[in-house]
Amino acid sequence: MHRLLRYTLDLFSPAPPAPLTSPSPPTSTLAEPVDANTPPAFCHPQATRQALCEGMPVRYAFVRARRRTIGFQVGPQGLSVRAPLRTPLYVVDAALQEKAAWIVRKLRDVGRRQQAQAPLAINWSDGMELPYLGRTIMLRLDRRQSLSAAPVWDAAGDTLWLPLGADATPAQLQRATQRWMQEQALVLFGQRLAHFAPQLGVRWSSLLLSNARTRWGSAKADGTVRLHWRLLQFRPEVIDYVVVHELSHLRVMDHSPDFWHTVQSVLPDYTALRRELKLERLPAW
Repeated sequence: MHRLLRYTLDLFSPAPPAPLTSPSPPTSTLAEPVDANTPPAFCHPQATRQALCEGMPVRYAFVRARRRTIGFQVGPQGLSVRAPLRTPLYVVDAALQEKAAWIVRKLRDVGRRQQAQAPLAINWSDGMELPYLGRTIMLRLDRRQSLSAAPVWDAAGDTLWLPLGADATPAQLQRATQRWMQEQALVLFGQRLAHFAPQLGVRWSSLLLSNARTRWGSAKADGTVRLHWRLLQFRPEVIDYVVVHELSHLRVMDHSPDFWHTVQSVLPDYTALRRELKLERLPAW
């Protein structure tokens, strides 16, 4: 999901080594402790070396390979450094110090993106709130109803009353809410598919709800459309973007310019909606 940021530093003419009579200790080592306040992005899970960059300990994954340059990669896991097989460690350390400001800046960028995209925690309990169709709704336990009763949606009060007792567990509350949202999703998604399909000149054959971890929707050439039920947590305009996106695949089964022209033909502002879909933080179910 994240594109790796890469910087390659040529070292065709490295500086001569220091005299052997006055060796200096390595500047990169995992023996040095990392401060508790060090951001997670600064500690690669496969780290084998450590450097002090701009005063911040950076634990990085170090690999030797058949190459002519030292390469730096900053990604979701942190910093990776690849060096030629015979490059002395002091040369690697010098390269790290030369690019320390760049490394710290990129690692902080990664940390900010990870924090912005981290899912919100859910405390499943009576009176909790959830995003629903672009607004916030409250979940309440309706102790007056039998467990076989259906949830009651109070649109005026933005409240969903669930037929659960006071001793309901968080798992029961989650399951009841999920079932209700899936029922609403089938109705709403079907309506939006029926609305946009004629505008795009396509026909869809069936609608299935998805619970995928990495995509919001998909479409097959036979007209089957899958949409994630948790799309209900976005505002309706964002849902429409996903619906149009998948219906457009029934005309163009790739992401070529023709595909995006098809999407734009019915949603001129699709780029802003697409960005909102990617950046919105949702609770983790």
